[in-house]
Amino acid sequence: MGEISPEDILLDSHNLPNFDINQCEGRIVRPVSMFAISTLTIFFVLIGVVFAGRVYFLQVVHGSDYKEISENNRLRHQPLFSERGTITDRNGELLIWNKNVPEQEFSARQYTENIVGLSHVLGYVKYPQKDSKGFFYSFEYEPKAGAELFFDEKLSGVNGVKIVETDAKGDRKEGGIISNPIHGEKVQLSIDADLQKKMYEIIAGLAEDKGFKGGAGMMMDVETGELIVAVNYPDYDAKALLYGDSEIINTLNNDPKNPFLNRISSGLFTPGSIVKPFMAIGALEEGVITPFTEIVSTGKLVVPNRYNPDLPSIFTDWKVHGSVNVRGALAVSSNIFFYQIGGGFGAQKGIGIDNINKYMELFGFGSPLERDYFGDENGVIPNPQWKQKNFDDDWRLGDTYFTAIGQYGFQVTPLQALRAVSGIATGKLVEPTLLQGDTLIKKDIPGVTEANLQIVREGMRQGVVDGIVKGLNIDSLHVAAKTGTAELGISKANVNSWTMGFFPYEKPKYAFVVLMQEGDINNLIGGVYVSRNFIDYLRMHRPEYLD
Repeated sequence: MGEISPEDILLDSHNLPNFDINQCEGRIVRPVSMFAISTLTIFFVLIGVVFAGRVYFLQVVHGSDYKEISENNRLRHQPLFSERGTITDRNGELLIWNKNVPEQEFSARQYTENIVGLSHVLGYVKYPQKDSKGFFYSFEYEPKAGAELFFDEKLSGVNGVKIVETDAKGDRKEGGIISNPIHGEKVQLSIDADLQKKMYEIIAGLAEDKGFKGGAGMMMDVETGELIVAVNYPDYDAKALLYGDSEIINTLNNDPKNPFLNRISSGLFTPGSIVKPFMAIGALEEGVITPFTEIVSTGKLVVPNRYNPDLPSIFTDWKVHGSVNVRGALAVSSNIFFYQIGGGFGAQKGIGIDNINKYMELFGFGSPLERDYFGDENGVIPNPQWKQKNFDDDWRLGDTYFTAIGQYGFQVTPLQALRAVSGIATGKLVEPTLLQGDTLIKKDIPGVTEANLQIVREGMRQGVVDGIVKGLNIDSLHVAAKTGTAELGISKANVNSWTMGFFPYEKPKYAFVVLMQEGDINNLIGGVYVSRNFIDYLRMHRPEYLD
């Protein structure tokens, strides 16, 4: 028998068709090479070195830092909210205070039930805010308006700090207190909440009955500047804004009566004839009239047109007044008298537009109030520069005439008017304040004599006794006042109805201003009606203000 070779009895890729070498078919087993073992060993050693280095970096180099971070992730500092200060009226009645609510860490602000007419004065806050995980990202009450904003520094206090521990499951547990909160201080306003409510009710009732768009009413102590009443109509519900309800806010923003507008200090309105007492002071001081100078009002003033004699300019009075001096002109509110002492006519000299601006500015018009929480509205006293800038046109005599009776582009705030009329009452300009016992800011009125102020006071008193303000003629209380009916727009279909004054006439203690905004020109009930009803309420229910 012959020799048999391995190829004859073993199948491999050479002697078997379709032999798949990738399936290790027919391969002879051989040991792993040293190269492969060395490579694998080096690979695992490198991984070990990297891990060891990382552990060293984390545990040794930055171990304390990461320990602190870990502890902070487990132990969080949370605010321990301070109690916000309370707000009271001048008589100590609580207007805003705090109430502990079990389901929230901070106290809820509570408002008096007597809130009507007070929202602009009190304002509101936005509460501290949490994220989706229940942690605070806003740690303070955020004041939005009114006293809450004006006096936030006193009201806010300082939050404390407490520890909250969070376990691996996310459950939280109260820890210790790091620092206790310092509570805010009480703020006592100068406002009398009872009188505030009554003034609002009178203004709101008249506005709704006669179709006025809005209104404002104020009473101020002329010696201290303390605002006893500071009413805006319409009002808004401050309580409804605490949680930032967007639907309520949008409704208020879209209200055509603009309830968010603080008409007292931020509303600019055409003043009409309430500027006449200041024009009279200017004319007396500049010597263009004496207390006995008389000017005849025939109901209209005809100014010749040198370019077209057939088309003279005609400036009307609201009625024929005949011959009047400065006291009488104030009492009956003669337009013709003030056209002439403002711009001049024939032999009668006028003080001119520059002096009109001068004397209005002396009484605080055209500039903001000094206490910054009242805003920074200047208003407008028309002059040639203003007209050139806004209308690109030259100043004319008729512009001076209309400015002298508070029309044309004249714009003032009710609070400016209150400050100014208190200046007539006392001879000093006192800055209004909402804070009981606030620092007194009082200034002299340079270049204005007591004798001329007294003449104007007498004219305003005469207007109450037998003139245009007879609605305020009260036997038991002597009032001095001036009205204004400011025509609005080209059609002059609407007017602002103003009344301003002071009492008692013999020794002034309080000044007042009432504005009824944008009423029908045919309506004869306005600022005087509000003032009389309010003073009658004082006489019957709060006589301490009249003693």
